[in-house]
Amino acid sequence: QVQLVESGGGLVQAGGSLRLSCVASGRSSSDAAMGWFRQVPGKEREPVAAMTRSGDSIWYATSVWGRFTISIDNARNTVYLQMNSLKPEDTGVYYCAARGSSSLHILTTAYDYWGQGTQVTVSS
Repeated sequence: QVQLVESGGGLVQAGGSLRLSCVASGRSSSDAAMGWFRQVPGKEREPVAAMTRSGDSIWYATSVWGRFTISIDNARNTVYLQMNSLKPEDTGVYYCAARGSSSLHILTTAYDYWGQGTQVTVSS
C-alpha cells in the first residue's frame, strides 16, 4: 500500500507564497503519476496540477498558470506544489494523489491513493 502525507498549508495574505509537500511511503514503481487537487466546502474536488514521475507530461489548471509549479523528487518520494502570488480563490483543502498508471490524468477517479489534505487559506 501507499501512504501519502501532505504538509505546508497555512494562512497567508494575498500575494504570498506557500510550498506544499507530499511524502509517499510504501510506494512502488507502478505509481507513475501524481497530482494535486483542491476542494472547497460544498464543491467537488478539482484538479490543480499533475505530472508523471518520468517528467514527460505535466498539467496545470488555467487558474494557476504562471503561479503554481508541481515537481517530484523521485529519490525522496515527494511531490511538491510551489504556490506563488496566491489569491483568495486559491483557498481550499489541497490533497495529493498517486496514480498507478504512467499516463497523466486529472480525474479523481483515476487516482489510487490520497493524502489527508492540508488547508490553504488566502486572505484578501
